[in-house]
Amino acid sequence: MTTALDRILEYKADEVRALKAERTFESLHADARAQSASRGFAAALDAVAATGENGLICEIKRKSPSAGEILPGADAPAIARDYEAGGAACLSVLTDGPSFGGKLSDFVAIRASVSLPMLRKDFMIDPLQIVESRAYGADCILVIMSAVDDACAADLSRVATDLGMDVLVETHDEAELERALRLPSPLIGVNNRDLKKMQTDLGTSERLAPGVPTDRHLISESGISAPDHIHRLRMFGIRRFLIGESLMKRADRAEFTRILRQAT
Repeated sequence: MTTALDRILEYKADEVRALKAERTFESLHADARAQSASRGFAAALDAVAATGENGLICEIKRKSPSAGEILPGADAPAIARDYEAGGAACLSVLTDGPSFGGKLSDFVAIRASVSLPMLRKDFMIDPLQIVESRAYGADCILVIMSAVDDACAADLSRVATDLGMDVLVETHDEAELERALRLPSPLIGVNNRDLKKMQTDLGTSERLAPGVPTDRHLISESGISAPDHIHRLRMFGIRRFLIGESLMKRADRAEFTRILRQAT
C-alpha cells in the first residue's frame, strides 16, 4: 500500500533530478561557501533549555497532508517575526511545495527578516540538497530516518557538518532511534506523527525518551498545541519542542509562543 511518505519521496526524487540538471555540485558548493556563517541552531536551543525554559523551534507551513490547508497565503516573514518576538529559539521553514505549500524564496525572505537560526525542513534524499540548503542560508537540515537508509543518512549528515550546519535526525520508533544514535548529531527528533499513517500520538515521545542518552537532546515534534502538552512531555525530561500547526492558526502568535516557552 502506497503511503503519504512514499508519494512525497517519489516526487522528491524528480525534484532532485531537476536540481542536478540545473546546478552542478561545484557551483552550489561555491554559493554555500559564500554564505554568511551559520547562526548556531543547536546552540540556540541549548541556551534556552539551560535556563529551565523550553527551547522552541517554531514552524512555518501553509498546509500539510494531515491537516490540509492551515494558513493559505501566509505572510511567512511576518509570522517569523511573531515567533521571534515571542521568544522562539529557532525557526523551522517548510520548503516542500506540493505537500506543504513551501518554497525556497520563503526561506530567503524569512532569513532577511529575523536573526533566529533556521532549519530547512524538507525531505532530504541527496547530498546536493544539503549543499543547496547552505547556499540558501540554512543553519540546520533535517534527516528523516524513515526516508533514507543508513548510508544515505550518514552522507547527508557529513555534508551538512562539513558546511557548518547542524543536523536534526528525525525518528518515529525504536528501530529508527537506534539507527539515529549511530550518527554524531546531538539533536534527536521524535516525530509524534507517523508519516506513513499520518496519525499523531504524544506517547511516541514519552516511549522513546528513556532511550535517548544524556549526551543527546530529544526534540519532541508534532501534536503539541497547549501548555498541558508541554507539561506532560517535560515530565520525561524533554525541554526542546518543534511546534507548527497550532501556532500558525493563532492570531496571538507571539504571546502564545511566549506562553509555551515558559510552560512548566
